[in-house]
Amino acid sequence: MRISRFNKAQAAMEFLMTYGWAILVVLAAIAALAYFGVLSPQKFLPEKCFLQAGFACVSHKVEPTQVTLVILNSLGKTITVDSITVGSCSGIPAPQTLLNEDQKTFVIGGGACSNGVSKENFKGDIAISYTEKDYNLTKTAYGNLNSKVE
Repeated sequence: MRISRFNKAQAAMEFLMTYGWAILVVLAAIAALAYFGVLSPQKFLPEKCFLQAGFACVSHKVEPTQVTLVILNSLGKTITVDSITVGSCSGIPAPQTLLNEDQKTFVIGGGACSNGVSKENFKGDIAISYTEKDYNLTKTAYGNLNSKVE
């Protein structure tokens, strides 16, 4: 029995079609999982608060209308924190002095900002405006915060 060229082409085409449909079904399943948020990396990433060298974010809490940060000064000098901005929240009631290796709790926003609803992911940039006490120079330190709204 002799196999013609047409039969070989038909077998090859059936092989490609079978695997093509299988790949298409797998891609559709992955797209559906991504659409409904099952594959969202935000669900698997840990909470983090990161500030530039010289500052440490010891702890943090994000609420729907305010952000609380515990900041450690490790610049090696005394500073005065003039203002802090986290996402859409900004300000502190009065400038706070931080000695070297001193930490303080700052409540930013005080009800004047919107960070989303409870259990939602929050991502915001941090900007700390401070003045070096010895030289009277005003500087800004930057960082970012990824957390869940509590």
